[in-house]
This record gives sequence, C-alpha cells and structure tokens, in this order.
Amino acid sequence: MTDNKGQDRGERISLRTGSGRRLDARRGEGQTVRQSFSHGRSKAVAVEVKRAPTGRRPGLKGGAEDTATAPATEAPKQQTTGRGGGRRPMVLKPLTEEERRARQQALVEARQREDEERKRAEEEARREAEEAASREAAEAAEREAKEAEAAREQADADARAKAEAEARALLEAEPAESEPAAATTADADVAPVAPPEERAAKPTPTRPVEDDEGARGKTKRAKTAPKVARRDDNRRGGRIVIDAEEGDLVERRGPSLAALRRRQERERRQRHVQSTEPQVREVVLPETITVSELANRMAIRGAEVVKSLMKMGVMANVTATIDADTAELIVSEFGHTPKRVSEADVLEGLEGPDDDAGDLQPRPPVVTVMGHVDHGKTSLLDALRNANVVASEAGGITQHIGAYQIDIGTGMPVTFIDTPGHAAFTEMRARGAKVTDVVILVVAANDGVMPQTIEAISHAKAAGVPIVVAINKMDLPDANPDRVKNELLEHELIPEDFGGDVQCVPVSAAARTGLQELIEAVQVQAELLELKANPDREAQGAVVEARLDRGRGVIATILVQRGTLHVGDILVCGAHWGRVRAMIDDRGEQVDVAGPSVPVEVLGLDGVPTAGDRFDVVDSEKRARDISAYHDRKLREAQMAAGVVAKGSVDDLFKALQEGSASELPVVIKTDVHGSLEAIRAGLERLSTDEVKVRVLHAGVGGITESDVTLARASKALVLGFNVRANAPARDLAKRDGVDIRYYAIIYELLDEIKDMLGGMLAPESRETITGHAEIREVFNITKVGKVAGCRVVDGLVKRGSRVRLLRDDVVVYDGELASLKRFKEDAREVKEGFECGMSITGYNDIKEGDVIEAYDVQEVARSL
Repeated sequence: MTDNKGQDRGERISLRTGSGRRLDARRGEGQTVRQSFSHGRSKAVAVEVKRAPTGRRPGLKGGAEDTATAPATEAPKQQTTGRGGGRRPMVLKPLTEEERRARQQALVEARQREDEERKRAEEEARREAEEAASREAAEAAEREAKEAEAAREQADADARAKAEAEARALLEAEPAESEPAAATTADADVAPVAPPEERAAKPTPTRPVEDDEGARGKTKRAKTAPKVARRDDNRRGGRIVIDAEEGDLVERRGPSLAALRRRQERERRQRHVQSTEPQVREVVLPETITVSELANRMAIRGAEVVKSLMKMGVMANVTATIDADTAELIVSEFGHTPKRVSEADVLEGLEGPDDDAGDLQPRPPVVTVMGHVDHGKTSLLDALRNANVVASEAGGITQHIGAYQIDIGTGMPVTFIDTPGHAAFTEMRARGAKVTDVVILVVAANDGVMPQTIEAISHAKAAGVPIVVAINKMDLPDANPDRVKNELLEHELIPEDFGGDVQCVPVSAAARTGLQELIEAVQVQAELLELKANPDREAQGAVVEARLDRGRGVIATILVQRGTLHVGDILVCGAHWGRVRAMIDDRGEQVDVAGPSVPVEVLGLDGVPTAGDRFDVVDSEKRARDISAYHDRKLREAQMAAGVVAKGSVDDLFKALQEGSASELPVVIKTDVHGSLEAIRAGLERLSTDEVKVRVLHAGVGGITESDVTLARASKALVLGFNVRANAPARDLAKRDGVDIRYYAIIYELLDEIKDMLGGMLAPESRETITGHAEIREVFNITKVGKVAGCRVVDGLVKRGSRVRLLRDDVVVYDGELASLKRFKEDAREVKEGFECGMSITGYNDIKEGDVIEAYDVQEVARSL
C-alpha cells in the first residue's frame, strides 16, 4: 500500500497484494477500498491504513516512496508491520445479487469460448488431415503418371532401336554395286543419295520412308528403284513411299487433309439429306380441324397447306377450319396416312363385352304401376310396401326413395319404380332407358277404363312391355270386374278368362286383399320373360330420379340393370360424373354393393342428372370427364338446333321411310268428340296396305297435352289434332323436342294428307321405254379397246349412255350399258334412224354380224295409293 504524504484528502491510496491484485482507495473513504477483477467484477474491501515507520530497514534505500514500489511479495510484511505489532483480520463484504449474476454469466461465457476454441482446433486439425491426404493422393497419381510415361518412352526407344537394327541389316545385305551413297542416322531424317554426276546437276529431295512393320519410330532409308517406275494410279490409297528411279523420285501419296475434309463434308451432307427426307406419319383427323393444327400434325409449314387448299379451290388461311374429308385429301396429297376419328370414339368400349350365357343369373323383375287418377294407384303402392315381409321384420320402411323391393317370402323379389304416371314412364323410354319389365295397370272396379287408363295402355304397348291388370276397389259394393274385362277387350287386352294372355287380378288396397296374388302374377310373368343378368361385371343401369339436397348434395336414385355397383366406383350419368361416396337402400341403410335390379341412392355426382339417363362405371376419372364432356356438347347442340329439327322432322321421317328403315307411319290422334275419332281411325285403317301402314300409338278425346307430345317424341310420331289445340306447355315441349303437330278441321283433308304421306313411302315404279334399234353390219377388233360393232340405226335413235340389249335371233343374250357411240371417229351424242355409227358395249365382246342392239331408257314413276 502506498500512502503519499503532503496530498489532500481524496488522494488515491494504492495497495498491491501478494497475488498481484491492486487495491485503490481515497483518503477519508471510511477505510474501505474497491477491489477490481477481470470481466468487470469488483468488490469492497475494508483496510487499515498505517503510516510507514521512519527508520529504514537494512536493504531499503528510501523511505515511504521505496515502500510503495516494493515487490509484491513484501506487501504482506508491510501490512503486518505497524505500531501495534499485531495482525488485524480483513473483513470482506458479501456479494450482491447483481454481482453474483455477472460472475455466473462470465463463467458461462468463458466455458462457451473454450468449447468454440476446442471445436475450431478440431476442425482445423481435420482440414489439415484431409489436405494432407489429398496432397499424398495427388503426388501418388503424379508419380504413377511419370512412371507410365517413362515406360512408354522406354518402349518407344526399344522399338526405334529394333527398327534401326533391322534397317542396318537390310542395307548390309544389298549388293555392293547397287548400294547408294547414303548416310543412315538414328536421330535425323535420311535422304536417298543419287550418283555424284546427278547430284551436281540436280538436287535430291528428302522424303521420309516408313518401314514394313509400321513401328512408331519412322526409320528413314534410301533405296534404289527398279529400272521401270511403278506409278500407282490410285492416289488416294496406300502409304507415302519414295522410290528412286534413275535419279527421279516417284511417290505414292495418300489422301491429303483437304481431301479428308471434303470427304467428311460429303458424308455430313448425305446424312443431312437422309435426315430431311419426308417421313410418313399417321395423322389423326377429327371431324373438324384448323389448318394450322393440320400443318403441325404433318410437321410442315402452314403456308404449304394453304397452297394445297387453294389448288383444290378452297380459299382458307391458317386459322380457318376445314372438315375431315378435305383434311383427308390434304394428308394423302402430302404422302401421309390419314386416320379418321370422331368425338363419339370416347364411347367405344363403354358397353363392354357381351355376357356369356354361363355368367347370367336370374334377376328380380322391375315393375311400374300406371293407371287413371283416383283409381287407387297410390293406395295400392302403400299397401304393397306394407306387405313387404323384409320391411316388417326390420321395423317398417323408414324412407321412400321412388324405387324399392318387395319380398313376399316366396319366389323372386319384385322391384317397383314409383313414377308419377305414364308421362314419366315415357320420358324415361324416350331417353333410351328401358328399365321396366312388367307394367301393372290399375283399373277401378267401379269406374272401368278411363281416358288416362287408355293412355297408359298406349304407352305400355309402344314400349312392348307385358301388362298385368290390377282391378282395384273390389271392396266397394258397386264393383264390377266383368265390366272392366269387357272394356279392356276394346283396347286389345284380352284377359285369361276370355282366352287371352293378360292376367287380371282382383285386389283391394283398402282391405289389403289380393296383394300376394298380384305379386305372384308378376313373378309368373317374370318367369315367362326369363329375366337374367351378369352380376360379375362393371355396373350399368338407369337413373330413376335425381334431386339436390342442401346437406348431402346431389342425390340420384339409380337402378342397376347388370353388373354390381360398389362404393368408390366412378360413374358417368349423361353429362355428369362422380365417384360413389355412399349408397343408401330403400330402407335408409347404407350398403357397399348393389346388384342387378337393386335400387339405391347414390351420393357423389357433380351435377343433377335427368331421369332416364343411363349410367356406366368407367375405370378412370379422365375417361369419365371425356364422356361427360361429349354428352354435354351433344346436349347443347341439340338445344341450339331444336328449331331446325322441328322444321325438318317430317322430311327426316320420309327419308327414313324411303330408305327402308321404316315401313309404318306412327301417329297420335286427338279429337274433339269420340265419333270423329272413330271415323278417323277407320279411314286410316283403310289407307294401310301390305307395304305401308298407319300405326296409331294413341287416340283420345280432348286437347293435346304434354303426355301426347312426349309419346310422339319417344316414338318419332306425328301428332294429329282434329278440332283441338295443344296447350301452352305442350306447344313449348313440341317446339323444343322437334315434334310436328298438325291441326285439321275436315276429316277428308286429314285422310288425303296421310294418303300422300303413305304414297311417298312407297318405292317408285320403274317404267321402260324403247328408243331404237341398230343392226350390226360389221365387227372391228381394235387393240386395247376390244370389239366395236359397225351398226346402222334401223328405227328410232340411239343415245350415248343408254341401256342396251343384244338380240341374237330375237333372243336377249346380254343386257348392259352402251360404252361408246361414235360417227366418223368422233363421239356422238345420239344417232338417228338411217345413219351409221360405231358402238361398243360395256364389259361384253361376244358380238357378231347380224346381231341387233336394242336401246331403251328406264324411268322411275312415283306410286300412289
């Protein structure tokens, strides 16, 4: 400790301990000093300040100043030396919380620095080891390369030495008189030396000579050529050889670098020509294609396609659209192979292969209930549902989805489709969905056959479906089933009691009687039909109805017709598709599979399909999207062309009839009174013949309704209205679907127009008219043409291209067409009586003098009834 005399209070007092630490204090600070440590740490220390003794100790040169500068090891002695002569203990102040945290933080940082330094040292050591290993590997590779180079040089030296030795042996073996003055060295080129008198007159050039072995080191030697120089005309073959012939040098040269370059350039051009030769491609042609797309598929410029179209007389640019026929001509002109495709190709394979007879299994029949309003159709459906033993065992039907199965405990279950009347039935049939196997016609025993009953009979007959008549309301006192059977005879429904094939079952929906007999009658009818389907294939069927539910989305009630539907299958329903997320049966339970004739509700479609749409299971979502897009385009096109179809529907019908695809004219008749209806039906029956006839799909009294239009559309029939008109919905439906409605006020006008239509359906009559005769006077045999008859027209005239018969002794020996008609080597249009001409017959040369050629024309005359 240092105590400076003569200083004021507040002077700093320095104390250095034996450990090298310094304690600083100022006078008057209460005998306390602050001890400073590293990393910002410090603490307060209580000290006692003693004045140094005045007497000097031995070994000390000064007083107080020397004491302050004394070594650190003597500091303890100075502290213990004082007036009291005794040592007082040092009192240390405890550390504060802040100092303790600072000390802990300093320790943690010190440890982290030590860890980082250790890691850094390890990383540097690892890097140095890797660099040393890589340097060693490089040095080893360099040593190996040097050793290999030295071995190659040694081998080359050995080869050169061997070649030199062989060359010396060859020179020594030659005769002395023919040995030229030549100098052979191992390291320099050697030139053949000529005689002295020729060396003076002409310098001798030097050429390298390869040895016969073809070694690496080329040995140069001189050789005297024979008397006659052997020149090689093939300058592009062999090695470079120098021959000495009487002092002249003759060399055989190989191809030069320029020649090699020219050959490579020719080969390159040849390869380029081969690569640019036109390749025959198979060009896929849709129904319509743009010029630019066609050019891209043929890998040519669009301007070339436009040029070809202009040559054909088609003015188009690269953005124009051409049809498939024109595109096929263009593709064939450019030497490619056209392949015609259609948008309907996406439907190929959708039906699947035909089922084998061994895979077919019996399936439940599908029944539709039809009849007049208030005849108990709904009550009969409710009674049938309550008669379901399966439903009764499960606690009753909990949900009605428009289609359900009924099992009476014996025989095959029966699937019922609950459609709202015959209109929906015909709507489904019009869309190509033939889902019904049997029709139950409900007729009230007290009312008999009513107008809507007649319509239902017409719809069932048009579909070709057998009918089972259910005579309902047998519990009423005025029920008369015999009356119903007699009225059915008027509509060509002959009951079994009268010797027919129509089953009539008396039932009562209110009293729940006759229901089992009705189901048994349906089962018998199904056995006669032998209904079978293959369950082990992809599912196919029809949509019964569809709706949009707020909570579950699109719900479609479908009927599986063949195959088995599983949850997760991909369905295509008309213009919509989706994956089956869930299936619900008619009892409201979720099922995983649905077999043939099983109705289920399906969730997962992307849109609401139309009742009657067919559904199919496909293998991928891509194909499902393609098929639905195709159906969507066709639906939009049909909607846009509805007006055009309405105008041309009758013409299309006549065309189909004339082509032989139809032999009858289907009509739907509606009149104001029953008497007019009978008169019109009788008149139409008289117009029918063996070739053509009128088929009355439905005839009734009253205005034309939507049901009539729907029936006509399904059967492509005409609607004839006598003193009646169609209501507004029926007119809109007819305009949209292209159904032709014709109105009449006079029966004879209606019959005359139908007669003209039937007459147009008859095949035209062919009439033959003989135009002239020509006698063959001479027969000429012309090369590459055949036999030509020199004729004279004896009556009438002969026209070019006429039909002719060859008569020999008044017997027809050939009937064909006139190939050529000439007069004086010029083609003639016709030759009249008394003139001579030359004629040849197509495909016939057996003509003789004296034969007669008879010319005639064939005309087609329209027939009438």
